[in-house]
Amino acid sequence: MSDVWSCNEWDQLEEVIIGNPLGARFPTPDCSTQMAEFPDRALADIPTGAFPQKIIEETEEDLNEFAQVLEKMNIVVKRPETWPHEAKFSTVNWESEGYYNYCPRDVMLVVGDHIIETPNVIRSRYQETFSYRKMLVDYMKSGAKWYGAPKPMLLDSLFEGDLEKPTPNEHEPAFDAANVLRFGEDLVYLVSATGNEMGGHWLQSILGDKFRVHFMKDVYYGSHIDSTFVALRPGLILCNPGRINDDTLPELFKQWDVIYSPPMENTDFYDADYKSKSIGSDWIDMNAFSISPNLVVVDRDQTALIKLIEGKGIDVIPLKLRHSKMMGGGFHCTTLDIRRTGKLERYFD
Repeated sequence: MSDVWSCNEWDQLEEVIIGNPLGARFPTPDCSTQMAEFPDRALADIPTGAFPQKIIEETEEDLNEFAQVLEKMNIVVKRPETWPHEAKFSTVNWESEGYYNYCPRDVMLVVGDHIIETPNVIRSRYQETFSYRKMLVDYMKSGAKWYGAPKPMLLDSLFEGDLEKPTPNEHEPAFDAANVLRFGEDLVYLVSATGNEMGGHWLQSILGDKFRVHFMKDVYYGSHIDSTFVALRPGLILCNPGRINDDTLPELFKQWDVIYSPPMENTDFYDADYKSKSIGSDWIDMNAFSISPNLVVVDRDQTALIKLIEGKGIDVIPLKLRHSKMMGGGFHCTTLDIRRTGKLERYFD
């Protein structure tokens, strides 16, 4: 039986990859980074170089604590290798340095026993999955179906367009794995600054008719889907009220119990310089990660959100990623669930 098996965002977790912040850098300031992370500023104003060492060290402390909590629950935790992100690499069309391995959710998508390397939008991510190569080989040997999307060229022309509604042009499939939420046989795909429509069509073509890819467009352009929606269990979804309301809620979710996150709390420790360099949105701490349908990891400072979730009969493990905003990833972003119990089901009519 394959070590890889995960069909949704909530079944009982058995194995997970947690990210590695060591050697993390801001993505190289080019047109891909501008569209995906900083569409509101000029290239010259995009932060560069390594993340401050204190931030990296504190992030590693927090991720280690997260890993230890899961391991005490007999969940297998793996971590990617540290990669020399400061090294330059190039294609015939562009040159870049690396980014980080903090968010495995961004670069690989697990659907059943498939593990897919996605055609990421930011050039600095071009080699990111190499840090997972030994794991991927082992998963393949266990019986998993491992493959990669067509490697995108990421030419300048892909990023020419309206930066007020940033979306890569339809020249080739380009998307981050975190543009996708999994609901068994249904996948919700966000068209945004990190995913064009062609990427969703490629995903549909490779998965086949058993699966349905549902496009969510003209809702949120900022980046990924998992601080807009958090799928807590079958029939219950947490939504971001800054981006979604009852009128704009996708038809698919109108069959479910919909709850809206309260405002984020305890964000006043960010100073102006910190905010100017931060990759994550103001809602990043809504980014919760389910251990099971009855247990979820939530940012410990979000007391109102914890109360809301507990009110739905779900227990909460309160933990902290002190630099989720700077690094651009909460608990869901920094994980890739490799194996969960359960079977492939259809949750929508």
